[in-house]
Amino acid sequence: MTASSTSSLRPATAGDAATIAVIWYEGWRDGHVGHVPDEALPARTLESFQSRAPHRVADTTVVDVDGAVAGFVMVVDDELEQVYLGRDHRGSGLAEVLLAEAEQQIAAAGHGRAWLAVVPGNGRARAFYERRGWSDEGRFDYEAAGPSGPIAIPCHRYEKDLADQ
Repeated sequence: MTASSTSSLRPATAGDAATIAVIWYEGWRDGHVGHVPDEALPARTLESFQSRAPHRVADTTVVDVDGAVAGFVMVVDDELEQVYLGRDHRGSGLAEVLLAEAEQQIAAAGHGRAWLAVVPGNGRARAFYERRGWSDEGRFDYEAAGPSGPIAIPCHRYEKDLADQ
């Protein structure tokens, strides 16, 4: 983002699904390859994200920069399921904007605590959440879809008290 760029948050639309899929795919690969069981990789192709993204639009808020989708968050109940920025926008401060939006949505839905899962090897994400007041509540297995059934993905559960939201 440049000094003259403008950003805004808005609900995702069906027309955003293709861009969301690419950002999701690239971000997932950057944060997960080498940190999740190899059996998860065949279910995480660009095509799989292109197939999933249209079904997740209702759960998704995007951040636009100069009119183009730069990143997104997906929130379901009290879980911040996904938060990704396009590679060109990482380090721009937009991740904080998306995270704050997700926290606000979860609090507005009546939840006092939010949670998310992050793989142990994704140090950049873990440090980001910790800087933003999220607490590592320990390891657990997150059940994810695999090519032939559910796969247990070792993760850390991060939580944040939203009482002040």
